[in-house]
Amino acid sequence: MDRKSDECLLGESPRQDAYDDSEEPFIPSRAKPLPAKGRNPSLRTICAALAGISLLGFGVILFKPLSYLEIQDAPVYSAAFDSQLYVQGPPTQRFRDNLLNDTKYITSWASAGWTNDVMTYGNLIYLALITERIPIIPKFLSSHIDSSAPPFPFGEIIDVPRLSQAIGTPLLEWHEVKDWESQVLDDLGCWSVWESVEKYQEDPRPRGSPSIGRLNLDISWTRTPDWVKLTPPGVEDDHASFWSLATLGFPQARSNNLGLTNHPSPQHQVSLPPDDHLLCFDFLYFVGAQNPWEWQSDYSPAWRFVGQHMRWNATIERLADAHARRAMNVQSNEPTPPYISVHIRHGDFGDQCNDGISLDQCFAPLSIIARRVSEVQEELRTQKGVEVTQVIVTSDESDPEWWSGVRALGWTWVDYAAERTEEIYGKWHPVFIDAIIQSNGAGFVGTRGSTMSLLALRRVQSWHDGPTRIVQWGQPGADDR
Repeated sequence: MDRKSDECLLGESPRQDAYDDSEEPFIPSRAKPLPAKGRNPSLRTICAALAGISLLGFGVILFKPLSYLEIQDAPVYSAAFDSQLYVQGPPTQRFRDNLLNDTKYITSWASAGWTNDVMTYGNLIYLALITERIPIIPKFLSSHIDSSAPPFPFGEIIDVPRLSQAIGTPLLEWHEVKDWESQVLDDLGCWSVWESVEKYQEDPRPRGSPSIGRLNLDISWTRTPDWVKLTPPGVEDDHASFWSLATLGFPQARSNNLGLTNHPSPQHQVSLPPDDHLLCFDFLYFVGAQNPWEWQSDYSPAWRFVGQHMRWNATIERLADAHARRAMNVQSNEPTPPYISVHIRHGDFGDQCNDGISLDQCFAPLSIIARRVSEVQEELRTQKGVEVTQVIVTSDESDPEWWSGVRALGWTWVDYAAERTEEIYGKWHPVFIDAIIQSNGAGFVGTRGSTMSLLALRRVQSWHDGPTRIVQWGQPGADDR
C-alpha cells in the first residue's frame, strides 16, 4: 500500500480505521448483464434571535408522528438563513469584494472522493461552529466518478436551509461568493495542515485541490504548528485536532505562529500570512476531537452536531425514491414500502486482500451477507413489529455471476442502464441515488472500511432508528461471529 497516495485507503488491520470509496456504482442491466470487470445583522445577533425558534422547531419535529419516509412533505425553513444576508450581493469577480466587513468566514477544499468530501465538509462546518465563523463550501468534484462530470453544488444534493436551521448557523457556497466564471486571480493566505500531520513523506507539502484552480485562487501557504496533530508525535497518523485548529482562528494563537514556514503563492509569488477575515485550511478530512476516524464513533462531534443534519435536497431525494420504487416494482398508487438497503464494496478493496487469498475467499460470500440481512429483518420484526421483505443492493461489483446470486436471493437493485440515469441526469446521479437509497433503508447492511457504508449506517440509525450490520472481510471466515 502506498501511503504517499492522494487517496485514503482502508487500513490493513481489521480495526476499521481508514477509508476511501471509489464512488462509482456498477450499472448492471436486468435484461443483459454487463461483462465482468444597509448593514446586515451579525451572525451572533441572528443566532441569538433564532434560538427560541430553533428550539420550537425541534419540538415540533420531535413530537410529530413519523411515517417511514418523509420526502413529499419536507418542512419549509425560515428565510432568516437566506445566504444573501451574509454577502454584499450577487457573486463578484473578486471574492473579497463580496464579504461583509463585520463578519468572519472559514473555508477549505476537498480531494478524496465524494463520500469523504461530504465528511470533509462536515468537519469544515463543525470547525465553523466552534470558531463562530460562516463556512464557505466549494462544489463537489468528480475525482472518483469521471473527470468529465462537472462540479456539483453542495446545495443541490444537501438541503442547505434545513442544515442551517438545524445547526443554527448560515452557510455559503463558493459560487454564491465569487463568480464561477471569473478570470480574476485572487491572492489568499491559508494554513497548511497537511504539512504538519503527513509524516510519510520526506518533504510534505500543502495538500492541493482542483477546486483552488477552478476558483482562480493563488494561495500562499503557512505551515500549521506541529501541535495541531491529534495523536502523539511518535504515532504515524494524519489527523489534526479540531480545537488546535480552532485556536488559529483567534488572535493570540494566530499571531504567535505567523513566523512558521511560508510558501509564496505559485503564480504571483507573494508571501501572505494566513487570512483572518477568511480563515482557510488546505485539507480537513483528517480531523478529530479525541481519536482518529471519529465519524465511526457514537460521540463524534462532527457527526452529532453537523453530519446527521446534512439531509438530502428534496428534489433529488424524490428522484432516488422513484428509482427505488421501480426497482421494487411498486405500483404508482402504492406507498414506498420499507426495505433493507445493502452496500457491498468490492472494486479496489481487492488490492488489500493478502497474497495467496483469492477474491472469493477474501470477500464475504453472499450467504454471509444474507445472514446479516436476516438479522436486520428479525430485529425490525421483534423490536418494531415491521415485516420487511424488500432488499435493495448497491455495489461496485462487476461480475454478472455475483449479481445473478443477488437475484437468486430475491433481492433487487436499481438498473441504471435501463433507467438511462446518467444519460438523463448526469454521471453524478447513480452515486447520489445509491447513497440516498442506502440512507433510507428501514435497516442497513454495509461493508467494513467503506466510508459510504459508514455514512449510510449513521444515517439509517439517526434518521430511521434502524438496525444495522457491517460485514467483515479480508480472509475466509472473517465474518464468522
